[in-house]
Amino acid sequence: MLRWLIAILFLANMLAFAAVRGVFGPLPSAGLREPNHVSRQVHAESLRIRPMTAAEAADQAVVGEPAPSAPIAASALTQ
Repeated sequence: MLRWLIAILFLANMLAFAAVRGVFGPLPSAGLREPNHVSRQVHAESLRIRPMTAAEAADQAVVGEPAPSAPIAASALTQ
């Protein structure tokens, strides 16, 4: 009984090794399967970096501090 289990495990390991080595064809991660995604990627050379202005930095959360309160004007409701 144990001999059959060892033989089956050995064959399963050999099958997995053959699959990893590419006997059954290339792995899915080996090439481009969806070339339209590559054509839609952002090119790094077309990006521009600019510093943030004070107005843009005002609504950014600061790590380690409480969240800023929203500037909401409240008034009493009339009935």
